[in-house]
Amino acid sequence: MPMLLWHTRGSMAVDTKPVQVRMGNQGRIVIPSELRQALGLVSGEKLIARAEDGRLILETKESMTAGIRKLFRDAVPRGISLADELIAERRAEVRREEEAP
Repeated sequence: MPMLLWHTRGSMAVDTKPVQVRMGNQGRIVIPSELRQALGLVSGEKLIARAEDGRLILETKESMTAGIRKLFRDAVPRGISLADELIAERRAEVRREEEAP
C-alpha cells in the first residue's frame, strides 16, 4: 500500500489510504499491519483512546503529549517561568495576610 509523506511545522507525518476495519466481539478492533508499520506501532504498545467529533482517535502517549505541547507552545512567552510567578504570588499573599490586623 503506498504511503504519502507530508511535512508539518518541523515534523514528518505519514498518511495512508483509508482501510476498513470491523469491530468484533467485546468491541475489539485489529489495526491492519500497513497502519501499524506506517505508525511504528509494535505488539503490546499502549495507545490512548478518545472520542472527538464523532471519531475514534487512537494515539501514543508521545503523540498526545506532542499535540498538547504544540497547542500551548505560544501560551507563555519565552523567558517566563510560571513556577517563579506562582511562588512570587504566594509570597505576596503571605505578606498581605501577615500585615492584616
